[in-house]
Amino acid sequence: MQASDRTLQLALKLTTAAVLLACLVVSLGAFTRLSHAGLGCPDWPGCYGHLTWPSSAEEVASAEARFPESPVEQDKTWPEMVHRYCAGTLGLLVIAITLLIFRAAYRQTDDGPTPPVKHALLICAVIVLQALFGMWTVTLKLWPQVVTAHLLGGFTTLTLIWLLRLRLKALCQGQTAPVPAQRVHKGPLLAALSALAVVVLLQIALGGWTSANYAALACPDLPTCHNQWLPQTDFKAGFNIAQAIGPNYLGGQLEGPARTAIHITHRAGAVLVTGLMLVCLWLLAAVPRLQRHAWGLAGLLTLQVSLGIGNVLLSLPLAIAVAHNGVAALLLMTVLTTLYRLQVPAAVNAPGRAHSSQPNLSQSHIGGARHEPVNQPAV
Repeated sequence: MQASDRTLQLALKLTTAAVLLACLVVSLGAFTRLSHAGLGCPDWPGCYGHLTWPSSAEEVASAEARFPESPVEQDKTWPEMVHRYCAGTLGLLVIAITLLIFRAAYRQTDDGPTPPVKHALLICAVIVLQALFGMWTVTLKLWPQVVTAHLLGGFTTLTLIWLLRLRLKALCQGQTAPVPAQRVHKGPLLAALSALAVVVLLQIALGGWTSANYAALACPDLPTCHNQWLPQTDFKAGFNIAQAIGPNYLGGQLEGPARTAIHITHRAGAVLVTGLMLVCLWLLAAVPRLQRHAWGLAGLLTLQVSLGIGNVLLSLPLAIAVAHNGVAALLLMTVLTTLYRLQVPAAVNAPGRAHSSQPNLSQSHIGGARHEPVNQPAV
């Protein structure tokens, strides 16, 4: 095994750990936001001037004297700081992965696939931006634009790390040029899945905007809103991205009609995602090697819709609301994984060296059909 191969194996293990840690960070971020602990620490990166959070009576008294406008609430300080430390650990882990990928690329001695250096650098850049959004979330007092961007950044970080893991796993398994997918289905399926990925991402953004503006309970009933099919709404105010910077947005600043407009837009987005998902599932049914992904998408969609309904009918219980965020992340990851598998199917290990350029067509499957060995001319 080449030194670069051993380095990539270590990078793959660390990336697997990073995926799990990123899932935890996204969940902690949702818990912090939904438990109204986003301003549990009024300063950044510390908490009332502490490396962790004030716990003793003396520390609490000192913290409240330093920040008289922000009384210490123990149930809100620790979620914020645990989230920050987990996010910081994730950043250090991504830096280590990036250095390993650079090392593997530097030590590569053959003309095989290049380790995904640019992909790793992109993740580093997103994490730096996420740190800035985390700081601005506090300093701008939960300004909805920043809160929503911070949520999207967390989902982006998670999905980019997951896709990096898929690429590293392919390299470590010696996967080569992919076998083309079934041509008759690839065109419409690729277009439908691409559209679904975009719509899911927009729906996540809408969910973040709904949460940041405290509009999740703007409509307490289903399928109507305040027992009306056409309730009073104010879309101009609800989607005004030029909201003033300055007031404390904890609890929200919008009036009822504006929050209602946001809420019913998020509901409409859920209907759109469901319809497009059904189209994708119908197309995926014709591609046997992707049916496992289809079942995963169907299950996650069913669970996500159920959690959304539960949020409304049960008045946004914290556990269900956090799960709703987590399943949204899994749904986006599964859509992108299906897209990845469609365009880069599980390639066949070539005989001999790990990065051989010729796939073993005698063992490949195209569209579920087995192909007989092809006689190759002697070289």
